[in-house]
Amino acid sequence: MRVFLLLAVAMSCRAATPQSPDPKEIVQRSVLAIEADWSLAPGYSFEERDVESKHNAPPTVRTYEVLMIDGSPYNRLVAIDDHPLSAGDRVEEDRKLRVEIQKRQNESNRERSKRIAKYEKERRRDHAMLMEMVDAFEFQLVGAEIINGHECWVLDARPKRGYEPKDRETKVLAGMRGELWVDQSQYQWVRVKAEVFKPVSFLGFIAKVGPGTAILLEQEPVADNLWLPKRFSMHVKASALGFFDESSTDDETYREYKPIPKASAGLMK
Repeated sequence: MRVFLLLAVAMSCRAATPQSPDPKEIVQRSVLAIEADWSLAPGYSFEERDVESKHNAPPTVRTYEVLMIDGSPYNRLVAIDDHPLSAGDRVEEDRKLRVEIQKRQNESNRERSKRIAKYEKERRRDHAMLMEMVDAFEFQLVGAEIINGHECWVLDARPKRGYEPKDRETKVLAGMRGELWVDQSQYQWVRVKAEVFKPVSFLGFIAKVGPGTAILLEQEPVADNLWLPKRFSMHVKASALGFFDESSTDDETYREYKPIPKASAGLMK
């Protein structure tokens, strides 16, 4: 997950629900659901399809099987441009996987701790960004809608007046607005859309994220009371030093979530 994945975009007109619940309560309960999902997510393997493009170049398409091996993920390439790997390439990817498993088996305690700490640091950073949205935005219930078969509350999210970002990454929240669809029965996020509506500078004048930056997150249930992402799409409109184009597009889809067998806890956990 990326640091922007929390935010929301585009207003549209909807009829208000007959008995409108408190939007703060909806958000708070959805945060509890996300906390639970977050703790369980490392127990699942899945397939990830990445479509990436930088500087308006032709996109690259890669599909991976994402495995948890002894405390951190490993991406095993399974397709390029939506074509399965050749027999020879599959053999090579299998060899790489065996080498990585052997490498992790033979790590010292220090090496293992360092590898897992790096992964956990990334998770904590993204999680902190999720939680920061509660302080950064004002939420307003604007209606109800059925999304992918789920009855949802729809909340508008706007930057809270006087909000002070805690660090460089949360600074982008001050320039974003969006919309959040929350499942009415499980308080899970079904869809999140977000956009940058005013330029946000980073590192002083060196880098700037501008209008045109947009994010989409969609989630779905994969087990009882567990929802995980099925799509994350981000288009970044950015520049460096005022004239270098740093724009990029990243569209990721996820499927085939499978719980990792307990019998494999030593290596595939």
